[in-house]
Amino acid sequence: MCGIVGYIGSRQAYPIIINGLKRLEYRGYDSAGICIVNGEPFLAKQKGKVSDLENFIGNRTLEGTIGIGHTRWATHGEPNDTNAHPHISMNEKFIIIHNGIIENYGLLRTKLEKRGYKFYSETDTEVLANLIEYIYLKGNVTAEIAVRLALTKVVGAYGIVVVNRDDPDTLIAARKGSPLVIGVGEGEYFIASDATPIIEYTKSVIFLNDNDVAILQRNQMTLKTIYNQSLEPNIQQLDLDIESIEKGGFEHFMLKEIYEQPRSIHDTFRGRVSTNPFDIHLGGLYNVLPKLVEAKRIILIGCGTSWHAALVGEYLIEDLARIPVEVEYASEFRYRNPIINKDDIVIAISQSGETADTLAAIRLAKEAGALVLGICNVVGSSIPRETDGGVYTHAGPEIGVASTKAFTAQVTVLVMMAILLGKKKGTLTQEKYEELINELNLVPDKIEKILLSETIVKEISERFKDARNFLYLGRGYYFPVALEGALKLKEISYIHAEGYPAAEMKHGPIALIDDTMPVVVIATKDSSYEKIVSNVQEVKARKGVVIAIVTEGDTTIKEMADYTIEIPEAGEVVGSLLSVVPLQLLAYHIAVLRGCDVDQPRNLAKSVTVE
Repeated sequence: MCGIVGYIGSRQAYPIIINGLKRLEYRGYDSAGICIVNGEPFLAKQKGKVSDLENFIGNRTLEGTIGIGHTRWATHGEPNDTNAHPHISMNEKFIIIHNGIIENYGLLRTKLEKRGYKFYSETDTEVLANLIEYIYLKGNVTAEIAVRLALTKVVGAYGIVVVNRDDPDTLIAARKGSPLVIGVGEGEYFIASDATPIIEYTKSVIFLNDNDVAILQRNQMTLKTIYNQSLEPNIQQLDLDIESIEKGGFEHFMLKEIYEQPRSIHDTFRGRVSTNPFDIHLGGLYNVLPKLVEAKRIILIGCGTSWHAALVGEYLIEDLARIPVEVEYASEFRYRNPIINKDDIVIAISQSGETADTLAAIRLAKEAGALVLGICNVVGSSIPRETDGGVYTHAGPEIGVASTKAFTAQVTVLVMMAILLGKKKGTLTQEKYEELINELNLVPDKIEKILLSETIVKEISERFKDARNFLYLGRGYYFPVALEGALKLKEISYIHAEGYPAAEMKHGPIALIDDTMPVVVIATKDSSYEKIVSNVQEVKARKGVVIAIVTEGDTTIKEMADYTIEIPEAGEVVGSLLSVVPLQLLAYHIAVLRGCDVDQPRNLAKSVTVE
């Protein structure tokens, strides 16, 4: 979850490293640090954000064409200057930055302490730095061999970049379970946790695989495994531009990404959905589509917002294709000894494609013989490389920690999959098939219309910015949307919120309702409309304050609710794509009014690459 940046070449390293850290700060912002190498390495680290590190460095001139940097999400050890990266080994031979968790760090630390090593931080990273140094000095081996041998003794996940003071013109990078990308330039190399710090310099990249080690010098790169097996680099071209990772005039990335949803949804189905003739083509599923059509059970797995998208997927696939679906938290899947059959199909959903729990669940499913597919946003990430097929969303980079356009892009893919499977299985008539394709095509324009109601949402936010609790209610397809709306509010405003199926309110949560409890109800005109009307009446009978998401022109609920936000009429299959947008805006504006850091909420990071 931490952010790693490295550079070796002919340019001044400091601007590249510090700007790269700013681009990666969404991955962690508990502390930050850099090391610039110019003969004698200069090292600085500071608790807080990258801006705090910049202020600490001040006007110092940092010359040097080699450097590494790190922005931290704390795992081992509290956020402070001492625990910040880079870490330096006891005899100052090695400087290291690290993303991941060394699970056997306690045992390794004890062994090193018996050999005279002292530790100054609480981190597992310092243990790895000292382990590398111990092997280097004791075995009288090269730095590369010391790094490789040390990594064979490590249990856990890592993405690391290492500087050896005896060979300061070389960077050594390695990964297992934590992503690293190498940008290839003319006589220079860039290293980062993802491509965002690299794209302004080069679009040629190498995605390291697990157990890969890259030895980088200005005009040479050697790629091998930790077991010293030589590898041929697979250089790929990034389909990414610099504008996509800038705010573009918006106050926050999150607001920009909310407003990008008409385009990101359209980009996700563009070239895949046709109305002349009516057709859906998902190339990443071409080879596995017959197995999907004949599936006896589909298991959808994800974490956080991706799990909510999976819940929508369960409704979609069971409704349209009549295939049984189970939804699992990836974080629980492998720990409960799940029953996985060889004819099961497991679909993993992840924005980053690097979510540690989801990757672990994928590996378990593959070991059991299941067909494993992926839905993710980042090309070249681990999930598409480890699965048997799948579909990329085309949301573009999502910098805000709270997912918005990633959720709607994931649901868009699931809508396409469900419609396609329904057609192939014969559970959808041609007329219904065409109707659903038309509805999906209209979604971007309808979201554009919803975004025009931002002023109304902001006024409602003013009224409820000081609330201590929220309840979100939805039925059917809109229950997962209620969960997602509550999660957004919790993530960025720090207000306690819970999502429930509306019918479950009577089974406990109704006890919480009084005149201080705002209740957000997704009350669009659908097959459950009369039931949701009754739920609203039950809330009002107990003096609850109702904020209702309603279909344009609705008068029944509008007369009962205290506040309403209208959305265009749409069928239930695409309804979640529309109804979630005002909930995203509500969470955003409440958080801004409360003075919260919307893009970097406390204790969170964008890509959860540790368990």
